[in-house]
Amino acid sequence: MKKRKFGLTMSFLLAAGTILGACGGGDTDEAEKEGTTGDSGNKTEETFKVAMVTDVGGIDDKSFNQSAWKGIKEFGEENDLTEGDGYTYLQSQSDADYTTNLNSLARKNYNLIFGVGFMMQESVNEIAAQQKDFNFSIIDGVVEQPNVASILFKEQEASFLAGIAAGLTTETNKVGFIGGVTGAVIERFEAGFIAGVKAVNPDADVDVQYAEAFDKAEKGQSIASKMYSSEVDVIFHAAGGTGNGLFKEARDLKQKNPDRNIWAIGVDSDQTAEGVVDIDGKEQNVIITSALKRVDVAVKDIATKAKEGNFPGGETSTYALADDGVGLAPINDAVKAKAEIEEKVAEYTEKIKSGDLVIPGTLKELETFSAE
Repeated sequence: MKKRKFGLTMSFLLAAGTILGACGGGDTDEAEKEGTTGDSGNKTEETFKVAMVTDVGGIDDKSFNQSAWKGIKEFGEENDLTEGDGYTYLQSQSDADYTTNLNSLARKNYNLIFGVGFMMQESVNEIAAQQKDFNFSIIDGVVEQPNVASILFKEQEASFLAGIAAGLTTETNKVGFIGGVTGAVIERFEAGFIAGVKAVNPDADVDVQYAEAFDKAEKGQSIASKMYSSEVDVIFHAAGGTGNGLFKEARDLKQKNPDRNIWAIGVDSDQTAEGVVDIDGKEQNVIITSALKRVDVAVKDIATKAKEGNFPGGETSTYALADDGVGLAPINDAVKAKAEIEEKVAEYTEKIKSGDLVIPGTLKELETFSAE
């Protein structure tokens, strides 16, 4: 397989506060439920159609899947496609739906089909081998097929910046990390976050716990509750829909005790809207910032190339901080250390983009990492 690093200029999009999203599935069959109704089978030769299959997180996970769907919708609207025919999604209720959903979209003549999430890697590999006349793309995974474009991100770079925000905000020197499902992708988030915390606050401890699910908000809330009760005052999640439970717990605790230092950090898209708490008629927000992973932009980019006849099949495109493929959302004005965080984020962003500082993407790399 031919690999290349794919550079983008996406700075103009980073300011847009979008809430990332979810996993999904569906057709009218038992295993499926289509995102929108429409006669997807009536296709002319000239029509370019694009679709996606969510993982179990759901289309409205306010994170990963929702961000991918945002990219699909924007591409469809910009190219005058009709939702439900020109572009659509299928939502997966379980991992057993992945293969069925991917195959269903190919049967409906969608030219490009995205599998959202590394858990779909095996299914994309299987269906791409069977449906060679159609193009596929896997997000957060690598499939070595000539009709598959693989998309990766340097999540560790965004989470390193999030770690800086956490390390400078904590007053207890105890911060938390909630991971979704154990794997290389979430390990990049974890390693980068810990590296960022330690770079600005070597005395801070990081409590790491995994929910082993991307669609269990109640589990995320339970983990967050235990962390906050153990004096952790800042928690970062990389857990998709599971992370919504973190936000609920942070809001509930802030509502009960407005003076308590309770903070959360979002992921994938700017999740600021999930942190709003109404206290005596005034809004407060428990979210410091979010580690941005521009899945929406990557999806639009690959779809545009495919439509123009330049589909990068057999290649791996990696989106990084240097080309604004990942980044950090604005810092909450209520954070006392806002100015210091912004200064340090700018300093380290320059080092990372120039290549002077390489952020660890694994826990093994973290062992020998130094920010000096």
